[in-house]
Amino acid sequence: MGESEVKKSTKGKKMRWRWVIGAFITIALAIALASRTTPKIPLNSGDAKRTCECSQDKHRQSGIVEDCCCNYETVDHLNGEVLHPLLQELVKTPFFRYFKVRLWCDCPFWPDDGMCLLRDCSVCECPESEFPDSFKPNHRILPSDDLKCQEGKPQSAVDRTLDSKVFRGWTETDNPWTYDDETDNSEMTYVNLQLNPERYTGYSGSSARRIWDAVYSENCPKYPAEELCQEEKILYKLISGLHSSISVHIASDYLLDEATNSWGHNLEILYDRVLQYPNRVENLYFTFLFVLRAVTKAAEYLEQAEYDTGNPTDDLTTQSLMKQLLYNPKLQAACPLPFDEAKLWKGQRGPELKQKIQAQFKNISAVMDCVGCEKCRLWGKLQVSGLGTALKILFSVNGEENLVQTLQMQRNEVISLMNLLNRLSESVKFVHEMGPAAERLVKGKIHSPSGLNSLVQRIWASIVKT
Repeated sequence: MGESEVKKSTKGKKMRWRWVIGAFITIALAIALASRTTPKIPLNSGDAKRTCECSQDKHRQSGIVEDCCCNYETVDHLNGEVLHPLLQELVKTPFFRYFKVRLWCDCPFWPDDGMCLLRDCSVCECPESEFPDSFKPNHRILPSDDLKCQEGKPQSAVDRTLDSKVFRGWTETDNPWTYDDETDNSEMTYVNLQLNPERYTGYSGSSARRIWDAVYSENCPKYPAEELCQEEKILYKLISGLHSSISVHIASDYLLDEATNSWGHNLEILYDRVLQYPNRVENLYFTFLFVLRAVTKAAEYLEQAEYDTGNPTDDLTTQSLMKQLLYNPKLQAACPLPFDEAKLWKGQRGPELKQKIQAQFKNISAVMDCVGCEKCRLWGKLQVSGLGTALKILFSVNGEENLVQTLQMQRNEVISLMNLLNRLSESVKFVHEMGPAAERLVKGKIHSPSGLNSLVQRIWASIVKT
């Protein structure tokens, strides 16, 4: 063996021993970290019970929700006891079950993308026998056994089944905060929201990221954080809160096993996308209270609205549920003013700033036409429309006393507003109830013995290969 080969062999042995020493140091640190972060086991069962109760009941957020007038504990209590049960019944009524929407591809920003290019997000029309005469389209309807209907992931397609309920007594008006012209009924279709729940669809990757990048680029990246005024911060928080709510619904209704079509909770996604970022949870609560304030501000208008679908029994139920929601004594006592909009748009820049932010939100609503999954587009359009309606109520009408006379809303705006409030209510409830379990699950996986053993095995395998 030559001198150079001896040196190489010696050098190789030294490198291998460095790997071994470094690996053992890493393992020791991992064990130390696990022992520090893993809760100590109580000495008796009584202590164990008290420890579990304490960790489960503790709310990560506490105190007043930033920029609002209610605290987290009150929101959770009111939502669980009053708002969520009423909203769940309300959105199932015939009036709030149907949403008019334009679903065809017309992205104004990147026309080379969209649902038309995604087989998994295509829509197959329902059989003609399922449509009432008043809703029958004038184009060819695919039979239910068409092979095209069997391709791709059905969870991302929109079910367009309708019944014979019709709407009456509403005037069409356009919302200056949103992109779609609601007075234009061309290319519009009614969708039964109960048949198309907001859930996991498989829509992800660069296409989905581009949507959210475009949404956020219309707001905060244009300004340094320290230069954001209150109104601009609120717009960002609304977008973030809506984003969090959508992520929560994906996690709460997730396709766990495609082979068996098994659906359920995915708590890891809940933690990864929302819970590990406290500001995202805070913005979810903020958006919920913001929309709730819009609903309560328009209470007199919403009380007097005609919820006429042609079925007197259903319509009376809808009217009754709305009154119970709008004038609930527990809500009025505990959180009479969820958000105070009167403090905004002050000073000389007020009118100019409002126009600027209104234009930004209108652009954000236009981005919904670029969503590549049809079912995601449906819920994106509905919830952005609902948020635009809340902005219209709070910021387009001056004075509470003239609200009924000056505010005009069309049927679709009311439907989107109440469905958005329901979606936010569901998200807040799911985070409150499942948040502690999601955190324990994720942290348990990180610090469990099996997780540590897996780490050791991977390190040792890398040593053997060297």
